[in-house]
Amino acid sequence: MAKLKVMCARSMHVAVGALGQAFAQASGHEVAFDFGTVGALQTKLDAGETADVVILSVGSIDKLEQAGAAVPGSRKNVARTFIALCVREGALRPDFSTVEAFRRLLEGARAVATSDPAVGGSAGVHLDKAFKAAGWDAMLQGKAMPQQTGAEVAKRVVEGKAEFGLTLSGEVASVPGAVIVGPLPAPFGQDTVYCAAVTAASTAKEAGLAFIAALTAPGTRETWSKAGFALP
Repeated sequence: MAKLKVMCARSMHVAVGALGQAFAQASGHEVAFDFGTVGALQTKLDAGETADVVILSVGSIDKLEQAGAAVPGSRKNVARTFIALCVREGALRPDFSTVEAFRRLLEGARAVATSDPAVGGSAGVHLDKAFKAAGWDAMLQGKAMPQQTGAEVAKRVVEGKAEFGLTLSGEVASVPGAVIVGPLPAPFGQDTVYCAAVTAASTAKEAGLAFIAALTAPGTRETWSKAGFALP
């Protein structure tokens, strides 16, 4: 039996953790996870750290393939998430269906929890760029509450410290009491497709391929849905 090391985007930890445990029980393989932001995991890979399977953004997998660091033909899209607005369970669901409605919501808010772009998470990085491009960064000063993880964004909302939060839907779904209202309007919203691949350095390539297949089997749809994701 093989021992797999899996590097995986942090927002997927609920679904991938559950499906990985089921895979280990069914196959007899051991699975060890390293969950982190896509930026943090990419830094580890660039520094020479290895894993058997990596589950990152499509762009990161493209980069690995171009460098010859992924097994040709092993990549597979796993799940899709989006940048969501979340509120506390039972709270009124605000209108942010258009850019203007979203702006009014931000202007009237006392505190908005967001993912800290400095950490390297895809939602935080994208929103930081989008707010600056729209000239909204000054408006958010004093009310934005950058958090280290998307789960912490949702927790600040549940605690009442922020009126709403902006982070990946998969992160929101992991926090009891936090409710996903919907995706942000373009250009602030962004769908992210996560992709898995077996690394060229892996000594357990067949087990890695089987693990990826287990994550994307038709019967996993409910697990992904409950975790705030959709199958691509």
